[in-house]
Amino acid sequence: MNWDAVAFDWNHVRAFLATVERGSLSAAARALRQTQPTIGRQVTALETELGVRLFDRVGKQLILTPSGVALAEQVRAMGEAAARVSLTASGQSQAIEGLIRITVSELYAALVMPRVISLLRARHPELRVDVVVTNDLADLRRREADIAIRNAEPSDPDLIARKLCNDTATLWATPAYLETLGPVNGPADFGAAQFLGLSENGPLLGALASTGFTVGDRNFMLSTGSSHLVHWHFVCAGLGIGFGPITAGAADPRLVPILPDPPLFPFPIWLCAARELRTSARIRAVFDLLAEAIPPLVKNSVGPA
Repeated sequence: MNWDAVAFDWNHVRAFLATVERGSLSAAARALRQTQPTIGRQVTALETELGVRLFDRVGKQLILTPSGVALAEQVRAMGEAAARVSLTASGQSQAIEGLIRITVSELYAALVMPRVISLLRARHPELRVDVVVTNDLADLRRREADIAIRNAEPSDPDLIARKLCNDTATLWATPAYLETLGPVNGPADFGAAQFLGLSENGPLLGALASTGFTVGDRNFMLSTGSSHLVHWHFVCAGLGIGFGPITAGAADPRLVPILPDPPLFPFPIWLCAARELRTSARIRAVFDLLAEAIPPLVKNSVGPA
């Protein structure tokens, strides 16, 4: 290693990388828990150390220069290496204490996780638990979370993954809303029904068509964007028919399946963690508890329990 060739401060590189990835000095400051002026000074210092201009300041925007683009590729690899060092170091901790971040989708966070977290808090009271609620896939290797609960098998070879079980979604509505449709005995009776949409209705239309429903855009006149939890609450308010897991619907007395034998849409539940954490007693304890606690809460039948 030629240490004389390293003519920059890692903290300055980190500030530059955070600014590139987050898009602004203020967003980088929030990510690094520093002030915006501090991040600005560190980026300017890096430009001085390297003798290049990394950003053009256009109004309030920062635009990467060609030198900045080239450098960003190099320092991104440095950032990933730093994250791996952190992962490796934290993987040596054997104490069941400290911070644990679990990422989970909105609906599961609100309707399933309270019972799971109650068990976790009782068993490991020294843990500080941060539930990261998102419908996006968190980057475990960059420590956005320690453990993720996902509805798709991860393809990243650097993750440890375990399939816990299958959950099943179906179509729900309030009894009062169904009464407005008149007698409904099968998919053909829902031609005038309002189905609540999400940010992308294509998959919903495809799922309905595959089970005999003849619906189009006019059946989706209300959408809740990317929020599955708002979607669920709108269904509970009687605004239309919505998709939701049997796990949640079976526990909600406001809702009923839209048919006695409704269409079922199974989906998997996967538990994932970064591979470097396999030696951490803290992560392993939480991982195993989640694997134990979640499957018994998952219901796959709309009939009597």
